[in-house]
Amino acid sequence: MASHNIAVIRGDGVGVEVIEEGLKTLRAAGKLFEIDWNFVEHPWGSDYYFRHGVMMPADALDRLAESDAIYLGAVGHPDIQDHVTLNGLLLPIRRTFDQYVCERPSVLYPGVESPLRDKSPGDIDMVVIRENTEGEYADVGGFQYAGFAEEVGIQAGVFTRRGCERVITYAFELARRRDRKRHVTSITKSNAQGYGMIVWDRAFDAVAARYPDVQTQSLLIDAACMDFVRRPESFDVVVASNLFGDILTDIGAIITGSMGLAASGNIDPERRFPSMFEPVHGSAPDIVGQGIANPMAAILSGGMMLGHLGHADAQQALERAVLGTIEAGETLTPDLGGASTTEAVGDAVIERLERG
Repeated sequence: MASHNIAVIRGDGVGVEVIEEGLKTLRAAGKLFEIDWNFVEHPWGSDYYFRHGVMMPADALDRLAESDAIYLGAVGHPDIQDHVTLNGLLLPIRRTFDQYVCERPSVLYPGVESPLRDKSPGDIDMVVIRENTEGEYADVGGFQYAGFAEEVGIQAGVFTRRGCERVITYAFELARRRDRKRHVTSITKSNAQGYGMIVWDRAFDAVAARYPDVQTQSLLIDAACMDFVRRPESFDVVVASNLFGDILTDIGAIITGSMGLAASGNIDPERRFPSMFEPVHGSAPDIVGQGIANPMAAILSGGMMLGHLGHADAQQALERAVLGTIEAGETLTPDLGGASTTEAVGDAVIERLERG
């Protein structure tokens, strides 16, 4: 029997609620596929910040390093500025464990209605690969005359040839594995950002030359945003910088029906360090405690973790259970047009999983 130590950070808001359902489904999958889970809970996030002035303790990264993977709910609170939560928890984890790939699928599933009027299930099926450790989120810069009328803020994007080439290579390998269109789209803005994005473009061209069997295109970010809306079916694998990937995946989640279906993995492909899996819908403070948050993104993120840990059969079974629940349409949360609770959706997925 396989055994895995999983660090669990439920975090804030609805993260606490959806991770509970994710853990339930992972335990159910474990029984079916002989996986022994050791879930180690870490109560870090905004509540911890209010008590201690930091999002997580000084030895947090050392403790997380002992795990096989990290399962995260959400971080964020209306009374804490976003840069505090981002730099206090998410970015240190991603950088310390070199989770340089953020993999975010966007699929229009049967039973889900897209806000795009002419799109049917299966028309949208793409994966955005977001560079996750440098780029525009590198936090390089500073202030002069802070707080004065003359205040100056300098923010630098950091693009290294190594950093660009390795995440772009991952995208090409994924396009081959998906074997759908074998197509990779690079997102750039080198017409305006004539240094960092030029490094990105050169890296893309160099990697593309090694994959003659994969078709390619390069789009400016503004054009890509338009095409995500007007012809999303044209995309297969999309590779983008930290900022551009962040923007495009939010569009991808909305055009496929709901942020409540948006799963993700922050991945170290070389498996030197634990990777982190999380839904990307955030803490959603407007619906906390109402029991209506959609747990499917958290469940699907758990499925991605299963695949990363070597349990592809369990991942596929869990995904089928989620898709069957959606297509049946009987037990859905309000974001998908239903009236069911978070817990009821988790139970429905487990029932389908156990039925096989």
